[in-house]
Amino acid sequence: MKSIKQKPNPLAVPALPDFRNLGVVLRVLLVVNLLALLTALVRVDSVDAFVAETMLTAARVELPLFVIVLVLYAVHARLAALPSSHALGLVFGLVLAVVAAAFPLLAGPGDNLLRWLFWGVAAGAGVVFYFDYRNRRYSPALTEARLLALTARIRPHFLFNSLNGVLGVMRADPRRAERALEELADLFRALMQDNRELVPLGDELDLCERYADLESLRLGDRLQVRWEIDPEVARERLMQVRVPPLLLQPLLENAVYHGIEPAEGAGEVVVRVLRRGDELHLEVENPVIEVERHTAGNRMALANIRERLMLFFDLEAGLDIDSDDVRYRVRIRLPYRHGAT
Repeated sequence: MKSIKQKPNPLAVPALPDFRNLGVVLRVLLVVNLLALLTALVRVDSVDAFVAETMLTAARVELPLFVIVLVLYAVHARLAALPSSHALGLVFGLVLAVVAAAFPLLAGPGDNLLRWLFWGVAAGAGVVFYFDYRNRRYSPALTEARLLALTARIRPHFLFNSLNGVLGVMRADPRRAERALEELADLFRALMQDNRELVPLGDELDLCERYADLESLRLGDRLQVRWEIDPEVARERLMQVRVPPLLLQPLLENAVYHGIEPAEGAGEVVVRVLRRGDELHLEVENPVIEVERHTAGNRMALANIRERLMLFFDLEAGLDIDSDDVRYRVRIRLPYRHGAT
């Protein structure tokens, strides 16, 4: 995956999208079928003829389209390693080859191979320029501004909660308060880094552990955090998986605020990290307390995380909530990827 802060060169050859991304695949299907629908609309002059022409066009378009999408999905890694001009040429070569191979199977009386090839190239160009426009319109400035605004919303809550914890022990244990302030400084040094890049999962978990340590200053033994790390994956490798920054800490903060603070006794927050095939699953679970709290803030944090997942991974990532009368769980799924790819 490319850095989200990279800006495309306005004079460069259009860059290909990530054909492994579910959102990209769905948009390719949508754009090509929309072009097919417009083609059918242009060729007829009545409603009955339009329905028949649409069905005929769909029958001719869908098979080559699905073959092309599947091949692009399979060879995307190799395409991504090529210069944009070479990769683009190979994509159009694939389109021509698949359309030519499908012509004897799907063509009707009076159909012309050159017309099919021209339509395939035109549809391919439409898809490429759609993604190029989308990348130029949404990725550079707007995406950066949205990410910076979203991460900025998190920092004040984190600061206030942490400072409250330090204030709670300042008189009783000055040395502990001093160490906590040093730890808080380390935390904010990490938070002030460029948050438009993916970070190692190990860094994110370390941030959560520091936050939990600071919250324990206020809550003492009432706060118990259990870390469940997938035992079937080498921990060192798992910790290098790339995730959006400030992904788990807001969930841990919500779990403490809604599930621990209102309770009279001790409560346990569980943080789980699991690999499921090509996906990384993260889960934060806390007790359900029957006390009215500021649910609007919780919804804002969850909406915040959903939007940042969409900005980084499109439809490949998601956030789900599972709740009953005893436990409240927030589950995140995202691609299991190392490095910047």
